[in-house]
Amino acid sequence: MAGEENKVPKKRAFDSLAISNENDPLTKKRVVLGELNDNLGNVVGSTQNPNFTETHKSKRKVRLRKTVKETLEAESSVKDDVQKCGYAPLIYQHLHSLEVEERRRPFPNYMEKVQNDVTPTMRMILVDWLVEVAEEYKLVSDTLYLAVTYVDRYLSSHVLARDRLQLLGVSCMLVASKYEEISPPHVEDFCYITDNTYTKEEVVNMERDLLNFLNFEISNPTTKTFLRIFTKAAQDTSTFLTLQFEFLGCYLAELSLLDYSCVRFLPSMAAASAIYLARFTVLPKVRPWNLALQQCTGYKPSELKDCILLIHELQSGRREAIGRALRERYMDHKYKCVAALHPPDIPDCFFDDA
Repeated sequence: MAGEENKVPKKRAFDSLAISNENDPLTKKRVVLGELNDNLGNVVGSTQNPNFTETHKSKRKVRLRKTVKETLEAESSVKDDVQKCGYAPLIYQHLHSLEVEERRRPFPNYMEKVQNDVTPTMRMILVDWLVEVAEEYKLVSDTLYLAVTYVDRYLSSHVLARDRLQLLGVSCMLVASKYEEISPPHVEDFCYITDNTYTKEEVVNMERDLLNFLNFEISNPTTKTFLRIFTKAAQDTSTFLTLQFEFLGCYLAELSLLDYSCVRFLPSMAAASAIYLARFTVLPKVRPWNLALQQCTGYKPSELKDCILLIHELQSGRREAIGRALRERYMDHKYKCVAALHPPDIPDCFFDDA
């Protein structure tokens, strides 16, 4: 498969050069941090008495490693402090200002106002299939979110026949993968994944139309963007410092991609609702929202209620059976089987503002 060949890492040109010059005394060899420490120890030792003992050399190496470790820990601490006190709120404000721009938002009722052949069920089937495509080509989740954003924005202003909906989907995934991926799949890969329903020329033409519609402004904050920020803020206790909690948040956020009714919610609101519901699923008897999360997200529980209840219905399976590929993916042990978790009904008092 062309997609599989695309994933094979290419050997760097300078690797072979370094091997061929290994015995050349004039060639400087690149060293990793561990080797650098040892080399520094040898340099210092060469200036000492030749009878210097191996014991003293070992002690000096240990001190060097401790110094390096302490330095890295100090730098990490400084970065964390800067993130908490300085840049994080400004970054969030900037992302929020971008997500509310009208040109970056799909119409909340485009199915009723614009489309006459495409239905919400068709859109759901397309998005669920894109989940499979992303899994097949090992694409990052950001690519999936961005592609779905393109689909909704394009359908908000272009009437599309149902037999071209899949073409739009693969073209959106192609553009998103070129932006997000290090080694994006080729056009031929996306033609192959559609069982060659569309030709390379058709995919390229749709890609061109999409880019012209977006005015080549393909960057956009998505639910995944805000989910990363909110997940860190939500991990305030050891109960939530688990992979299960992180995977559960990702699963709930991706469920919101499937349902057309969630299009009306801002990405930050969908992300905050996924975090709320993930905390409630893990600890159903504890109020999931607090002042710290309210300040971080900018949302009160009462403002999130509609979005939370909608995602809760999707999680509980009360709405139309959707997301076969998505549910199967998160039923895997690799994702801690989070799709099997079904929380109880949320008490009304949990939506009271803190």
